[in-house]
Amino acid sequence: MTTEVQALAGFYASRSGEIAARLVSARLSALWPSLPGQSVLGLGWAAPYLGLWRAEAQRCIGLVPAHLPGALALPPGSDALVADEERLPFPDASFDRVLLVHGLEAAENARRLLREVWRVLRDDGRLMLVVPNRVGMWAHLERTPFGHGQPYSRGQIERLLARHLFRAERRETALFVPPYGLRVVRSALPAFERFGRVLCPRLAGVIIAEAEKDVFAAIPAGAVRVRRRVLAGAQA
Repeated sequence: MTTEVQALAGFYASRSGEIAARLVSARLSALWPSLPGQSVLGLGWAAPYLGLWRAEAQRCIGLVPAHLPGALALPPGSDALVADEERLPFPDASFDRVLLVHGLEAAENARRLLREVWRVLRDDGRLMLVVPNRVGMWAHLERTPFGHGQPYSRGQIERLLARHLFRAERRETALFVPPYGLRVVRSALPAFERFGRVLCPRLAGVIIAEAEKDVFAAIPAGAVRVRRRVLAGAQA
């Protein structure tokens, strides 16, 4: 594995990555505590988080975008697929849930990516986005994966979702701890997260948004209403 893929794998194998994954996972499991019998797709670099639902989901698939340098060199035996994120190798309405993490901020074309996610989701399907917060400390430190790509604000995420036929339902935040010295403050991690969400929610390291596929938004507005006409002499 090289460059971005190696950096992602290396980060999550480190102590800092382990802590970050634990803190983000806590918020993901609060939003999706149980997915029995569901079909789940993880896009981007979702491997550290799919374990939350793998045991009970009907199927749980991870897909790494082919454009990530090093993606094609994933080691044999890896349970992640490699494919073009703008042409997902799945039929329409294949999944109940899609988790997109380390994906949107690195996408070559966010519009096409979200359209593909919309396509493979079932009509009542839900998308979970995890993106770097543009005003958070993690987005400004390049030695973590959250410091690369395009960070977002909450308003930008909600507008982006609405433009691509998703309706934002719930929002969460995580990673209020600073992205350095995590070993020193490890015992205080729960307090950091708890007080951060209450006192300074805008300064979170990541924004988490759950959105529902908005099927009705895809129906053109202003359709001509068809009126019933009764022709003279047609009545019995």
